[in-house]
Amino acid sequence: MLHKLVTGPLNMVKKVGGKIQEEADKELYDLPTIQKKLVQLQMKYELQEMSEEEYKHKEAELLERYEIAKRKELEQWKALTKPKEE
Repeated sequence: MLHKLVTGPLNMVKKVGGKIQEEADKELYDLPTIQKKLVQLQMKYELQEMSEEEYKHKEAELLERYEIAKRKELEQWKALTKPKEE
């Protein structure tokens, strides 16, 4: 009983932390979100709402996240389509 009183809150914190991490990863590495942000960035640049230097910096960040997201997607696809070993 005492064990549950001590570990219960810790387990809850772990679950909440896991959910936060999951949501953060989804925001950071969600392909449609990244694509939308790239389009918005391009529009801001074309409307001269940012300098070319700022645009290039933010574009590089988004493209790096895009590459990571594509790699993750490919890894997930390979894991799903991997033949079962007998």
